[in-house]
Amino acid sequence: MSADRQRVAVVGGHAHAVMSALDLDLDVVLVHAPGMYEEMLHGYCERIVHADLGDPDSLLAALSPLHAERPFVRVLTTSEVGAVPTAQVVAKLGLPGNSVESVRALYDKALTRQALDRAGVSPVRHRVVTSAAELAAFAEAVGGRIVVKPVDGTASADVHLLDDPSAAAGAWASMAVAGYARALAEEFLDGPVISVESFSADFRHLPVALMTSVLNEHLVEMQHCIPGAYGAEWTQELFAQTVALLTEVGLREGPTHTEFILTADGPRMLESHSRMGGGGTSSILLRAHRMDFSRMFLSVPMGIEQLPPRAPDAVAGGAIQFFAPPPGEIVGFAGLDALRADGVVVRHAPAGSRLPGVPGLVELNDAPVGVMLQMNVGDVVPPIRAGWDRIMGYVIATGGDTAEAVRRCAEVDARLRFQVKDA
Repeated sequence: MSADRQRVAVVGGHAHAVMSALDLDLDVVLVHAPGMYEEMLHGYCERIVHADLGDPDSLLAALSPLHAERPFVRVLTTSEVGAVPTAQVVAKLGLPGNSVESVRALYDKALTRQALDRAGVSPVRHRVVTSAAELAAFAEAVGGRIVVKPVDGTASADVHLLDDPSAAAGAWASMAVAGYARALAEEFLDGPVISVESFSADFRHLPVALMTSVLNEHLVEMQHCIPGAYGAEWTQELFAQTVALLTEVGLREGPTHTEFILTADGPRMLESHSRMGGGGTSSILLRAHRMDFSRMFLSVPMGIEQLPPRAPDAVAGGAIQFFAPPPGEIVGFAGLDALRADGVVVRHAPAGSRLPGVPGLVELNDAPVGVMLQMNVGDVVPPIRAGWDRIMGYVIATGGDTAEAVRRCAEVDARLRFQVKDA
């Protein structure tokens, strides 16, 4: 720690978001929940303090004394749950950054739909519902398949598909059990998923890449690749819709992740987030475009580096695939030695540990093909019903193009076998 160095607070997120701090000559105070960060981050941070990431009062109590002692230049977050509370802290401390209104407009999916309507882009039939009767009425009005989800949900959790109004009672009961009294119902958008990864500075929005994803039966993203495996012909339209939304809500700075469905009528936006895309997105973006959003997350708002005038073209393909063995207790692994012999870099979480998020991304950045195993013998594989269930590990790869990167991931996934017995 040095009084001459710029000081920044980072709320939540994963290791890759702060591991550039030393190289950038920044002092980082990380605010996180106990047990939800990797201990090695102590080596990259001035200090780590604990708080409830979803509670602005808790964050303010943790940061105000430190700010009074030696002011922060920025308070930043790449956390979904911490997005709005962080903006509230920024406002309370009188610091520059994203406004509460802009962040909330992306966090609350109903507000996002309203912003899109005002901007005149991406028309989708939708309605906020507060009961099974309202949900059934919307399904009746649409006359086809609909989806209902929390207005502020994350990780694809508690999303329900309804084929007809008769399913409304069951879906709403599930929402109520999960603690939701309000939800967003939308017409079902049929088509493949694609996202735009972009970065903003001083209200200028720079779309960089298209990313495509493969979803499981619970709508959880199990594979990402950049450049996208499809949808290139829609690049300009996707970029334009993204910029239109971010401009409409008044977002100032930072990475954003905006999801679309490519329907028969063209791209329709699902949602947008004032954070980096999850699931290793920043690492495959770096592999493909040589643009380091994890570093820029700190360097651009702090004025150390500038947002380029245009996005660099892709020079390679990048892909990540999450392991999805059958549920049950792990009794062993097969294929690891052969993978290592073929040059695959394998990292394995220590026995008895449970590394949060998507660990090991920075450490594997230079590996053409890398594996991160997050489980050990004796650990229990859960069913994958939400993004936070992807805790078994992943394979990440670079290829001459997207197809080669995806193929390399698939080959490793086929060769690495989790030996599992039924729980």
